This record gives sequence, structure tokens and C-alpha cells, in this order.
Amino acid sequence: MSRPTEPKPRGEQRRGEELRRHILFVAKDVFLESGYERASMDTVAARAGTSKRSLYAHFESKDRLFLAVLDLVHELYLGRLGTPGDYSDDPAEAVVLFCGRFLQLMVWEPQVRTCRLSIAEAERLPENARAYFDTIHGSTRDLLTTYVTDHFGTAPQDAAALADDLLGRCVLPRLFRTLLGVEAPLRGMPEPADLARDVDLDAVRGTVTAALQD
Repeated sequence: MSRPTEPKPRGEQRRGEELRRHILFVAKDVFLESGYERASMDTVAARAGTSKRSLYAHFESKDRLFLAVLDLVHELYLGRLGTPGDYSDDPAEAVVLFCGRFLQLMVWEPQVRTCRLSIAEAERLPENARAYFDTIHGSTRDLLTTYVTDHFGTAPQDAAALADDLLGRCVLPRLFRTLLGVEAPLRGMPEPADLARDVDLDAVRGTVTAALQD
């Protein structure tokens, strides 16, 4: 699975799309460190090594910048998640590992901080919260729905309901504990090779098996 990364500087001043992407990676860190309210365009410009004029030429407001950061999070997330078919040739096991990978990514520290940030701003910026929900849960549900429809002969509407149920039951209990600080998040890049170490795959497998047999 390919992973989009920040463009590396080439020694000369960044321009155009390279500068825009660099700003997004910097802004992502600023938002996570400071929260939406305390994050400032001044800080983003300074950390990105560019002028406020240049920053505003790419992003006309902090809201626009934050939404663009969510788009970046979406891109990075999907690059790390992949599709169920990436995990196994056996359809049932592919669903198990895909749900496990979703859980692994959701309890990864940067993702937990992004989720907390979106929750904190949900009342004031509901459109941003919806965008984050669509970015993470919506995209994952759609990938799983398509796979279940194609490999289990399930009607799309039923497959969507099954995907929602599976993702909720496999992910929400531990994610909720992690968001509230009851359980520590995963630190360091969560690799697919470490899935069995980071996630209770037997529990996920039991949930998936029961759901697929209903």
C-alpha cells in the first residue's frame, strides 16, 4: 500500500502545489498541538517558513485550512488502511483483518488527537466534524460495504448495515476508552505487520464470524 508523504524540500524555495502541501503538513501538526481555537495562521506561516500573504493565497481562512487538513488526513488514512482485499485472499479473514486494521489506526495517538480535536469543535464547527466523520468512518464503511457486496452476495443496503454494525462493534469500545484516557493510545506508526500485537484479532474474528453467519 502506498503512503502519501510530505514533499521533501529540493533546496530552493517551495512554490505552488509543493508549498501548499508543505503548509498542510505543518498545519496538521499545529492543529493537533494547539487545538483549533488556539492555532493561528501566524503560527502556521512561521512554522511553514512562508509569509502570511502566501498562506492566505492558498487558504483564505483558518476554516478553509482546517478542512483542507481533513482532506489530507483522509488521503493519508486511506493510504494506510487499503481495502479488505489487501489483507487476505479468504473473504472472511479479509474482513477480520480489515476491521482490525481500522481499530489499530483509530487508536493510534495522532488519530486519537485528531478525533478529540474534531469532537471539541463539533458544536461550533459542525461542518468540520461531519467532514471528519465522513473522512474516517464513511470511507471505511464504503470500502467494507463494497467488499461484502462483491464477495458475499449481500445486497448493498444490507451490506452497508452489516459494515456499520461490524465497525461499531469491533472499534467503538476500545476507541471510547482511548478517547477518554482510560486506555493508552498506540504510539509509533502502526504497521500491518504488528496487527496481531496491537489488536485482539480473536475478538474481532468472533464478532465478524457471528455477523456473517446471521
